[in-house]
Amino acid sequence: MYYVYLLQNKSKTKTYLGFSQDLKKRLKEHNSGRSLYTEGDEWNLVYYEAFLSELDARRREAKLKQNRNAKNCLFKRVENSLEM
Repeated sequence: MYYVYLLQNKSKTKTYLGFSQDLKKRLKEHNSGRSLYTEGDEWNLVYYEAFLSELDARRREAKLKQNRNAKNCLFKRVENSLEM
């Protein structure tokens, strides 16, 4: 399985979109400072999508990161979970 995920830091001021084949391991990496952008914060998983195809997951991640409308639709979908 391949995952596209949305994290939010504990202070609810930042979000992070990512891709991983092992979501639990990747979340631990984010929270242990092994990721440059998320270093120094504690992160919570807000949302994820699961894919059988790695290519589909990578394309979805790229679309969310590059297309403001796609990202805004996702944020609208999870607006009550984000609490920004």
